[in-house]
Amino acid sequence: MVERSVEDRLREEYFEILRNIRRVAEHLEAKVKYCLLPISRKLDKYERLVVTSRIKECESAIDALRRRRHTEGRTFDRTHPDKYTLTDLNDLAGVRVLAFPRKRLIEIDQELRKKFKDWKADPVPGFENIDDPLAFKYYGYCEEASRKIRGELQIVSMLTGLFWEVEHAAIYKPTPRLRGVARSLEMQERNKEVLAALRAFEEEFEKQIRDSIQQS
Repeated sequence: MVERSVEDRLREEYFEILRNIRRVAEHLEAKVKYCLLPISRKLDKYERLVVTSRIKECESAIDALRRRRHTEGRTFDRTHPDKYTLTDLNDLAGVRVLAFPRKRLIEIDQELRKKFKDWKADPVPGFENIDDPLAFKYYGYCEEASRKIRGELQIVSMLTGLFWEVEHAAIYKPTPRLRGVARSLEMQERNKEVLAALRAFEEEFEKQIRDSIQQS
């Protein structure tokens, strides 16, 4: 009898827990939207707050586990296939909160921290030590939905979040070969320039709004 590969075992596990992953994503999205109602109801006409959920696809989850558990060669230990489980991942189910302009991020973060105070913080760092995080991020269990599947909550500027979606769809999803493109020094520098430009746009926009209010 041919022994099943680690990947095949993980694929089987994925479809066994898929219902629970979806339940966590749906529950987390509903909970976040409810928590943010006080902020959503007082937004100005030019402001935006969007909450979206997603579940990690099977092959993406397997690849993420491979990268997490092994650095050199990024391969599984074929002699111990039973030690791997997709439930080790923190982001099988996720919710992203997009906000514009940037000033709303702190307010959103403070509101959600009250409801997810037991979740572990894992912010996306800026490019320099003195930079603010590119995104607030937390992970933990929605015990009402599942005590086995962790969910991830991310709070990010809308402009940055939409750029990440385009970047991910163009570079990471089509083929693993393109990941080397994203890791090149040239692309990292262009990436940094784009994010800096988006932040500068938001800061100038907020300044213009403040000036307009003061003059009125």
